[in-house]
Amino acid sequence: MALEQLCDVVQRCQAIKDEGFSPEDYDLFFTAGRTCLEQGNSAQVLSILVDEKNKNIVRCMGWNLLGPLVQILLKKEDKNLPHCHAILSHLLEICSPKELLVGLLEQVEEADTGSIAETVTLLLKPLQTVLLRLGMKKASSVGMALSTLLSQVARLPVPVTKEQEEDDVFGLCHCCTALLQFVKPFVEEVKEGVKDNNRISKDNELRVELLKFCMKSLSKPLLEVQLKDPDTLLKSPLRDFATEILIILSSIGESLPDLLSRNVLKRREVPGFLEEEVRYPKESLACLSHLLFVDHIAVDIFPAVLSPIFVLQCNMEYIELLLSRTEESHLLKGLVLYEKSLIRVEDNSLPVDLLELKTFFSVPQNLVKVMTLCPDQTLVSETFCVEVTCNLMWFISIVDFDLSLLTSPQRTKGLKVFQLSIDKFNTEAKYKFFKGMLKTSHHAGVEGYIIKNIKNQIDFSLKPCNGNDWFLGKHLLPLLRLVLCLPHGPETDLLQNLDRIMESLNLLRYMLIRDKEWENETGIWTELYKIEDNYLKPLRTGLNMSKAHYEAELKSAKENKKISSKDSKASVCTVTVDNEKLPNMTPEMQIQVLQSAVFTFDLIESVLTRIEEIIETKERPLS
Repeated sequence: MALEQLCDVVQRCQAIKDEGFSPEDYDLFFTAGRTCLEQGNSAQVLSILVDEKNKNIVRCMGWNLLGPLVQILLKKEDKNLPHCHAILSHLLEICSPKELLVGLLEQVEEADTGSIAETVTLLLKPLQTVLLRLGMKKASSVGMALSTLLSQVARLPVPVTKEQEEDDVFGLCHCCTALLQFVKPFVEEVKEGVKDNNRISKDNELRVELLKFCMKSLSKPLLEVQLKDPDTLLKSPLRDFATEILIILSSIGESLPDLLSRNVLKRREVPGFLEEEVRYPKESLACLSHLLFVDHIAVDIFPAVLSPIFVLQCNMEYIELLLSRTEESHLLKGLVLYEKSLIRVEDNSLPVDLLELKTFFSVPQNLVKVMTLCPDQTLVSETFCVEVTCNLMWFISIVDFDLSLLTSPQRTKGLKVFQLSIDKFNTEAKYKFFKGMLKTSHHAGVEGYIIKNIKNQIDFSLKPCNGNDWFLGKHLLPLLRLVLCLPHGPETDLLQNLDRIMESLNLLRYMLIRDKEWENETGIWTELYKIEDNYLKPLRTGLNMSKAHYEAELKSAKENKKISSKDSKASVCTVTVDNEKLPNMTPEMQIQVLQSAVFTFDLIESVLTRIEEIIETKERPLS
């Protein structure tokens, strides 16, 4: 029936000259042709389409059969495949390339999640054929095709392990390999233009579209991919794809060093700057930087003449972008890129001028977030607000940053890179960096870590031949005032600020012992009376109040436990963290937490007492 309808509409249309077919003719041709294909009559359809008498009909209406034809080809039914491929080849030769392009891209866009890879790989060759038929006016069509294809490929899951990349279940690797073959003739065309003219216009339309393709490929999927080392996976399609993208960039006249340094050398007053930002997305350039300096992709076409400090400066904006993300793959790439950029720089060589650049402060701030708020886990410990029933109200603050408790790879790597970045600054830059971090971090654990680094710098400066103006004498005192202070005086939460307080006390004790009063190289003895009034005395007052309070609560908790053990119903306390209730706390847990708090106060007191003894000994007149 359908075959007869197709023959009838074709026979009737043979009498129509030129392109005077009615909408009804189009509908009948499409409906009858689709049904014939679906019923397995592809051989008969092919014979009708290749008939020379029907050439004009096929040229005008044939592209409508692309949809049903593609669906049958995806089913891979052996008996229909040869005829269907022959039909597709004939349509690609006869039909209008613009209409074919629209029809093929519709099939790519409409592919469901399970058939994206098969659809893309099936249609890449036909799309390439159609685009090449467009001649010199194909640039915008090439761009449209590449954008559509990459948007679909970006939906495919990214393989994580070596085995997943080898198996390529979802077809991402196969699609990436096929895409490279697809763009090859267009890249060659631009390369020929470069060869003939020694250079090619930056605004050459085809070159621009290929640039967009490379930039989009760098953003997705390559930014999401953790490339495998050749020692781990000898043949890696994704690594090959990344390599070819960088080679294409170089082939179409893009200098990799210029791309890398674009954010440093760009002139914002140049007309079209906004267009440049769109043409060279920062996210794509961040991936490019990672490929060059971490994965060592295309190193043979990248000159090794850039200074390590300049490379670091170029990469800081990309590192900032990656570390500001929440995706684990982006965070890890940011950490490793920062580490690799720093390793090439000599210790104590980064000048203080670099701290005038926003990224040299914002990147460490992002590192702090990685170390303390890494998205794959909650904080190692939190500040707890514990409400106890039976008219008992008490608060427990637990240190929320403890380097010994770092467990996630991101935190461990973050701390390592944080210290590495400190080591690269020169003395003046370290001084300014420490001041900035103490003023802005608002995190006791980070502040404690910074204070530990200050102590190390003072210790180094006090050794023979290491003296400097920044960690001794008049410059050191303003830094010490930032270190030796309580945010809220005697009312400061000592438990929450434990890391900072302990490191501050350790620093003060060290300086009083190491820097003799008659030498006073650090100036600590000149400043001591202010430190006593502004830090040690308020700390002693706060410590006595806190310790007395917790000891009283501990005594009360023990008495309540004795009483509750005699009653049939044991008393419990409700624990709330960030306004969310946790399971009830038993009396034993109450006592254990309170005992830990009292032990912590004893720890603070032992160091504080030692400092008071040192001061008292120095102030005691000789008998």
